[in-house]
Amino acid sequence: MAKAKLAVTLDEKILSEVDSLVSRHLFPNRSRIIEEAVMEKLDRIKRTRLARECAKLDPNFEKNMAEEGMEKELSEWPEY
Repeated sequence: MAKAKLAVTLDEKILSEVDSLVSRHLFPNRSRIIEEAVMEKLDRIKRTRLARECAKLDPNFEKNMAEEGMEKELSEWPEY
């Protein structure tokens, strides 16, 4: 994947924590930790959006839609 450079301004305390993680070899460099943090944030936004949209669903309506037409099919299934 192609990468692009950008300038980022961070609070000195945050930058100190980033540098600490790099110095402990938890990340190879500042860019990697910032890239991973941004990716995690984007993933979290996607998941919360999905959760919000799912919360709008009516469980009874969804159940009825899933079971629509099942009465006929169930009566045609063999007994065990």
